Amino acid sequence: MSAPRGVWRIVAAREIAVKLRDRNFLISTLVTIAAIVASLVISTLVTGRTDTIEVAVVGADTEQVLRTADTLADRADKNVDFAARPVADIAEAEQQVRDEEVDVGLVPSDSGWRLIGKSAEDDNAATYLGAAAQQIALQRNAEASGTSLEQLGRGGGVTYELLDESAVDPALARIVAFVFALLFYMASVLFGMSIAQSVIEEKQNRIVEILASAIPLRQLLIGKVAGNTAMAFAQLTLFVGAGLVGLAATGRADQVGRIGGAAGWFIVFFVVGFLALAGMWAVAGSLATRGEDLNSTATPLSILIMIVLFAGIFLTGTGRVIASYVPVVSIVAMPSRLADGTAVWWEPLVALTLMAVTAYGIVVVAEKIYRRSLMQTQGRLTIRQALAIQD
Repeated sequence: MSAPRGVWRIVAAREIAVKLRDRNFLISTLVTIAAIVASLVISTLVTGRTDTIEVAVVGADTEQVLRTADTLADRADKNVDFAARPVADIAEAEQQVRDEEVDVGLVPSDSGWRLIGKSAEDDNAATYLGAAAQQIALQRNAEASGTSLEQLGRGGGVTYELLDESAVDPALARIVAFVFALLFYMASVLFGMSIAQSVIEEKQNRIVEILASAIPLRQLLIGKVAGNTAMAFAQLTLFVGAGLVGLAATGRADQVGRIGGAAGWFIVFFVVGFLALAGMWAVAGSLATRGEDLNSTATPLSILIMIVLFAGIFLTGTGRVIASYVPVVSIVAMPSRLADGTAVWWEPLVALTLMAVTAYGIVVVAEKIYRRSLMQTQGRLTIRQALAIQD
């Protein structure tokens, strides 16, 4: 009597149970979640920290320049404060800059003011102290001419209007693309290696012969792929959820809505793509007979995963548009384009369809190689040798 076709569910349940009993897996998952939340909190603290610039000043008027610079920085929502350190003369100001007791020096000159730095320009000091000095000079010149600063600036106001207020900040989009690529790499290697090593252990211990007599090898492969894909999906969902919760908890709730959709697409793309990757990892394990063989049989797959990782991090422009339609690479490239708003609504549907068709084809071929090579224990096989074996 043949085994029921649904026996793969038992195999999948076993794969999930093994993972859930693995302390290293559980601890690494919790540590990663904590690291994601901690990195967001630290990033918020760093970006929200006020940068205090110590300024050695000479003369009473310089403190007015610093107060005006503080006001201008506040209007620009820039976390910059200027602290005045009065000194006796220009020479002392220069010496304090050399000794790094202050960040910059501000002293009067024939043309207005002189900003002193040691070896590199401070952009915030140059921007806001320069703007403050110009504003004070304009105000004084306007009063001397019998007018006001407001009258001189009439008609020169500029307002900035965004046509797409829902667009993601470019810097955030780059971070999201990097995170997608890193999560893809981590999940693909972690769960893929788990599949391959499980297959090798079953071959080495002759357990596969017992399994083959009880259930079809096709059902065994489906169970392994389904179980590890389910765990990869669960872990990835936890990681993405932790990231979104972390964004909301650190006062960036507006960004959650902007990247949440892209994150959802990333999970969908990953699950579909991992079905193909899982099949290939199972093949890498079935071609090997010892753990040492896996370094060779899994090399092409490892190269593919590295290509996807680097493509997700470094590709831009037309290259990334093309990559977003290339199966497997699209797992990272298309969600990254959705994150930065360069993909329209129908593009992920097309890319996902291509990914699904490719995944189906890979799984069909992988199942044939897996089934023909799994019972071969005399030595490491190549894909060509495995395909030449008769069922």
